[in-house]
Amino acid sequence: MSGTLYVVGTPIGNLGDLSPRALETLQNCDFIAAEDTRVTLKLLNHFGFKKPMISYHDHNRAMRGGEIVDRLLNGENCALVTDAGMPAISDPGEDLAALCYEHQIPVCAVPGPSAVITALAVSGMPAARFAFEGFLTRAKPGRRERLEELKGEKRTLVFYEAPHKLPATLADMYEAFGDREIALVKELTKIHEHVERTTLAAAAEAYRDASPKGEFVLIVAGAPEDEAPAGTREDGVAYAKRLIAEGKTPSEAAREAAAATGCRRKDIYQELTR
Repeated sequence: MSGTLYVVGTPIGNLGDLSPRALETLQNCDFIAAEDTRVTLKLLNHFGFKKPMISYHDHNRAMRGGEIVDRLLNGENCALVTDAGMPAISDPGEDLAALCYEHQIPVCAVPGPSAVITALAVSGMPAARFAFEGFLTRAKPGRRERLEELKGEKRTLVFYEAPHKLPATLADMYEAFGDREIALVKELTKIHEHVERTTLAAAAEAYRDASPKGEFVLIVAGAPEDEAPAGTREDGVAYAKRLIAEGKTPSEAAREAAAATGCRRKDIYQELTR
């Protein structure tokens, strides 16, 4: 008989958030598959026990997935953990779970903290319906393209973002979405936990030259129900030219015109600089 893969939620900051059932599962399993064994070792040391571990992450999942499945098929039980939160949310845990189902290996959830849900709960933003986007692509063209695709999404949008990419991401969001409400939630459950409710315009300006610290969850209001259809390229260019006449640079004018008319900033800027 095969063993079981236990998908175990671990704390997103405060180690006191590890549930008694999660602790029991980690103590009783045969081995742990961890995103980063160094991070998980700190968790085990905090609770005073040891357990054999194997690393399982984006760069070795193809090789390690088969190894873990073989051990499960031989009757061992494995606890799958990520560095923080629920496995399979913005990490390769989903691949391992799918592989287990292919081999008819039981997969059992041991729920725990999730940055997505926790951030929504404390943000005060609409949470009845939301779309989780995780981390946007690192490539600027791909990031902007994805944000343009999400422009008409009416559900609340949730993103993860690293601190060093935050200024560029906020600027791109403002360009794509216009001036919507946003909650910037950082360092959840840690000493410096903070929720900042503001607008995309204000956030893009405030963080433009900043060097923020801590991991962020960005919660952006969805498109308004009564949002007017996007204007034509000509509308956007005309709006931008008026801004230039008032002293704005072509780049600034293109950004503001795009937010006001719903046209693509790139298209407006190209017309202005031809």
